[in-house]
Amino acid sequence: MKVIVGLGNPGAEYAKTPHNMGFLVVDNLAERLGCRLKDSSGFEARIGSARHEGEELILVQPQTFMNASGRAVGAVLNYRKVGAQDLWVVVDDADIPLGSLRIRKLGGTGGHRGLASISEVLGTPAYGRVRVGIGRGARQDLVGHVLGAFGRDEWAEACKAVDVAAEAVLAIVGQGADVAMNRFNIRPDKKAGVNDVTAGGEKQ
Repeated sequence: MKVIVGLGNPGAEYAKTPHNMGFLVVDNLAERLGCRLKDSSGFEARIGSARHEGEELILVQPQTFMNASGRAVGAVLNYRKVGAQDLWVVVDDADIPLGSLRIRKLGGTGGHRGLASISEVLGTPAYGRVRVGIGRGARQDLVGHVLGAFGRDEWAEACKAVDVAAEAVLAIVGQGADVAMNRFNIRPDKKAGVNDVTAGGEKQ
């Protein structure tokens, strides 16, 4: 079993904002896998289950708001009796250009409060991340960027990134993290088939 968590904030006003890339990827996965996400007040999350390549997947969108994401994630893992090694978190990353991905088997929070909450609740940073680049935009204020709606051109690029991130998650499940890292940790401006060595070679 793998638990796939997409981070974001609940509410229509946040639906198409950079901070909700995790939610968007989980929505994409649910559609691909024919899975319906349902509200679960007990877990403070929207949850669905599906199968891919013989593996059961639990798809989760915490509804606690970003800074308390760990509360929902911890509850799901405890109930399902799943360890951190089978958790993958899809999260936005302002330090990565829009359209790029970074898959990591573990790592720090990078200042992301959703990841910080999860690591604190689980007591470990040893869970996987699929970091979806959102860049820093034209705004000087980072908070304004991550919580503000994508522009038209940015939204088109974000939708492409969501598709690729969903494919990356399925590759992790079906082929393993190392294969997925070698395939997806590539800058969008690199030629096809040429890895970004800095990103892909660091297996964390």
